[in-house]
Amino acid sequence: MNPHDELPSPDAAAPVPSPALPAAPAPVAAAARPSMEETVDELARAFFKDRRTDRRWKLFFRWSWLLLFAVIAWALVTARNHAATPSGPHTALVEVRGEIASDTEASAELLVGALKNAFEDEGAQAIVLRINSPGGSPVQAGIINDEIRRLKAKHQKKVYAVVEETCASGAYYIAVAADEIYADKASIVGSIGVLMDGFGFTGAMEKLGVERRLQTAGENKGIGDPFSPVSEKQRAYTQAMLDQIHQQFIGVVKEGRGKRLKIGPDTFSGLFWNGQQALEMGLIDHLGNLDMVARDVVKAEEVIDYTPRDNVAERLAKRFGASIGAGAVRALQSTLNLR
Repeated sequence: MNPHDELPSPDAAAPVPSPALPAAPAPVAAAARPSMEETVDELARAFFKDRRTDRRWKLFFRWSWLLLFAVIAWALVTARNHAATPSGPHTALVEVRGEIASDTEASAELLVGALKNAFEDEGAQAIVLRINSPGGSPVQAGIINDEIRRLKAKHQKKVYAVVEETCASGAYYIAVAADEIYADKASIVGSIGVLMDGFGFTGAMEKLGVERRLQTAGENKGIGDPFSPVSEKQRAYTQAMLDQIHQQFIGVVKEGRGKRLKIGPDTFSGLFWNGQQALEMGLIDHLGNLDMVARDVVKAEEVIDYTPRDNVAERLAKRFGASIGAGAVRALQSTLNLR
């Protein structure tokens, strides 16, 4: 070191370093950034995954409908094919309950089928109709009456009618086909008559200022229309038709009851009576019930019911209604169209 060199002063300020600038971010590698093809591919995978899930659910519900339909069909067939077969002598029971009409449990279709089964069973010593009905269609009642008389002649078996609460109008039309009629002393029996009811709104329409516009081809085509007046000619025609059906009813009662019937002024007037009165009038033969008839008259105390009954599957089908059938058909069609 040269002694002549000048040393720095200790008070002299040291140079301040300039602040460091933040480092620029490193450029992203091109490989880390998703390409357009990868994005489209990812969206396509997600779309088809949702479609597969949706299709699985559709298939699940379709096959569920088919399975439910198959279970119901199997139960119906099984219930009919594996019904308990009566063995030994017994009294065959057929119930006539509720309104007698084509779409009820007391329809001719159902009751005639039950009657045939009862008559054809060799173990059935006699058939008992247990009746609790206010009546209904004269057509349905007439079919049942005719079939009872035919089966009686064919199989040579007795038929007994047992009245519970009510045996009126069309129900009595059926009962007179039996060899004997039994009832409780407080049962309601009779009502041998025919009616056709309806409503007329012509006066109300006039007050409201409503005009009825009915066009027909045929002067009597609108007969019975509640919004049109009834002519005397139409009224007479309707009454004649009712009178004729009434006479048919009277003829069936006279034929069925024969000399046992004590005809009075009100017998065919449409009135009804209790069991005690009906016995006095010859409308019934005895006071009694099902157990008494089976035990003391038929002499076969065991009672086998031949009445068509809803099984579990039928009740389920009715509860779900037509939707089950419609759903099953749609499911079947959709399944058959799957590729």
